Amino acid sequence: MEMKITKSAELTMEWRQKKGKKPLSERLIEGFIKVAGLSSIVLILAILFFILKESYPFLVGAFDFKEFFFSENWNPASVVKISYGILALLVGTVMVTVLSMLIAVPLGLACAFYISEFCSPKVREVYKILIEFLAAIPSVVWGFIAIMMINPAIIKIFNVPVGLNILNASVILALMSLPLIVSVGEDALRAVPETYREAAEALGATKWEVATRVLLPAAKNGLMAAALLGVGRALGETMAVLMATGHAIQIPESIFEPGRTLTATIAAELGESPKGGEHYQALFAIGLVLFILSLIVNLSADYLIRGKRK
Repeated sequence: MEMKITKSAELTMEWRQKKGKKPLSERLIEGFIKVAGLSSIVLILAILFFILKESYPFLVGAFDFKEFFFSENWNPASVVKISYGILALLVGTVMVTVLSMLIAVPLGLACAFYISEFCSPKVREVYKILIEFLAAIPSVVWGFIAIMMINPAIIKIFNVPVGLNILNASVILALMSLPLIVSVGEDALRAVPETYREAAEALGATKWEVATRVLLPAAKNGLMAAALLGVGRALGETMAVLMATGHAIQIPESIFEPGRTLTATIAAELGESPKGGEHYQALFAIGLVLFILSLIVNLSADYLIRGKRK
């Protein structure tokens, strides 16, 4: 018995001596992971540097803060008076994003609850495959759906002259954001410890009571992060929005009027503007605004996820 204890102690000491030395393969994998992690930071900084570099001449030259953010006149090719006001574009972006989230967040979180808590494992797998398929549809195909299907449906249902408007783009963005909201929301619900469910059910709670009174408070930060990531998805979408909004530079007075977003403006005009010209630089300034908005949304989501982990 004493010999066994001595041998065990020797093995432990030997293991401790070797603890600081990792196998070459393990060190190579760790190095690759570190490089991959750092590359994402370098890539983001490179994108920011590129946008700042291209927009810098406009920001230090023709940029007028009051006109840029508070004028609705975006007319960079005018022969009378060139103007770079993005207020109408900002309003269009906010309207489309908010309305799409009003549709997508309740629907997406309801789907996440159903998939996580109420359906059988086989049905869950089918739903997850369908949601993944929804995420794989290219945005230009969503644009075709907006023009060919939702456009006539809006005209017929609401008796309006034009179906390419804020509502059309919001419905498309809601459908495009659903996979992200459902996936992240379901992950947040599945991350709640099983003991929470078991304890609630032991007290006689129904499935619905467990979902609303136990899981919802426990996973609220993760669910809010899912909603914010959906906002980021809607904010950055370009092609489908370009095809669905009607592309009119105006502040929409209702959801049935055409509008235009920041992303759609960049996509539509960047190819037409002379490279290095003032119009070209102003479009990169819009890109900088979008970058900052997306950064705020993603940092908010990250803060909520960290809060959940704490």
